[in-house]
Amino acid sequence: MAYWLMKSEPNVYSIEHLQRDSSTLWDGVRNYQARNFLRQMQVGERAFFYHSNADPPGIFGLMEITKINLVDPSQFDANSAYYDPKSTVDKPRWWTVVVTYLQTCTSPLTLGELRQHYEPAELLVIRPGNRLSVLPVPPEIALDIAAKTGLNL
Repeated sequence: MAYWLMKSEPNVYSIEHLQRDSSTLWDGVRNYQARNFLRQMQVGERAFFYHSNADPPGIFGLMEITKINLVDPSQFDANSAYYDPKSTVDKPRWWTVVVTYLQTCTSPLTLGELRQHYEPAELLVIRPGNRLSVLPVPPEIALDIAAKTGLNL
């Protein structure tokens, strides 16, 4: 099983929103590397919910990938901030997944704490200059994060 870290700004969509909604389409990813990670996901895999651009940023919950390889509809909506005029229904450029809420951290793991516990080669979210919103997490690191946050993988 692969593990992931997926970022969202909590004022836009937080772990509390996901808990309320139960599941959501993870739309609006507009980076090719992050899109490619979304395309690699399999049903049943787990993703850490990371609050970015927050005070403090960090891992705040856990979700499950429940639907995969979905065309992101926001690319076709001219009123959306994620509209892509080069994308067509016949040749979509952007794909996504549906995630389902599993758990909120009993003790969130902040970016500062992540930097104390892991090296940039172990956990991409702490690598300088990395701004991707979807990242893989090595299984041994995922298990360690789960233990530190009270999450049940």
